[in-house]
Amino acid sequence: MKTVSWLRWATAAMLAAGALWPAPALAQTPARFYWKTLSDANAVPVIVNSIGGNTNPFDPAHVVVSTDAEVDATMALAGYARTFTLFGRSAIGAFIAPMGRLSGTATVAGRTVSQSANGFGDPMAEFVLNVVGPRAQRIIPDTLRYEPGFSIDVLADLAVPIGKYDNTQPLNLGQNRWYGRLGAPIVWQLGPWVPGRRTTLEFLPAVWLFGANDDYVGQRLETDPMFQLDAHLTRDFTEHFWGSFDTAWYTGGQATISGVTGEALNNFGLGFSLGYTINENLGLTVGYKSTIKDLDPEDLRMDNFTVSLVYGWHSLIEGAKRLRGGS
Repeated sequence: MKTVSWLRWATAAMLAAGALWPAPALAQTPARFYWKTLSDANAVPVIVNSIGGNTNPFDPAHVVVSTDAEVDATMALAGYARTFTLFGRSAIGAFIAPMGRLSGTATVAGRTVSQSANGFGDPMAEFVLNVVGPRAQRIIPDTLRYEPGFSIDVLADLAVPIGKYDNTQPLNLGQNRWYGRLGAPIVWQLGPWVPGRRTTLEFLPAVWLFGANDDYVGQRLETDPMFQLDAHLTRDFTEHFWGSFDTAWYTGGQATISGVTGEALNNFGLGFSLGYTINENLGLTVGYKSTIKDLDPEDLRMDNFTVSLVYGWHSLIEGAKRLRGGS
């Protein structure tokens, strides 16, 4: 019975993390995303974002459309993720596909221009491998003993440029270029690792790399690498309910269009997240994030409200549930 109880908690921990989906390219990585669970766990997320600002939220380069632009978007993401063991370490492989609609207005040469787009964006694959910290949880006793302590991962994301793209307008769901991210997620356990009392400090330093778009409204768009740092202070309120204070910093990503160079980013964001484990397979996470100190015309402005549901399962846990139901 103790083993079954801990297996139930292992599933809850996976779901409470909002876990096992690659972070949307537009936003900061969610809190507790890089917590570890049993190898061979599976998850299917459905994520809905309502986003506004002066940049295209489907473009992780966050190029400011214009100083007076107003862009609104609804983005939905669906995908699949699986944990596994590689070289004795925890690993995650994931795939996610963005879809939705966006519309925007901007003043160009004294006249207001309106644009809109809908459909599918560029799908993204993510690979994560733990390099510092506890080894992979491959069997039930590993889960009983697990504590993250201080752990470091390496990650690589790659987006495939097959999303919907119209070369006559700058606002698109697809970006018509390859792009990706390299990073090093860090989880630092503070205090005891007991459900209802867990506290973590988490960081993700990462660099985004962008290929060139040779058909950006008939011009060539190039973007310098962009550095992004996400940080989260998370705390359990109960065994099934947790919250986090979230921050983000963006710098770099200077865009050049046919030889004309724009402003580099240097922006900060603040937000919060709340997570709740509905049952052993289903978890709910809500969050809000917004840039701050963004009053200058050239500053990046973006706010994002997110609701996500994640269905997760593991063959060991599902088997234990069947045994429990028959006892």
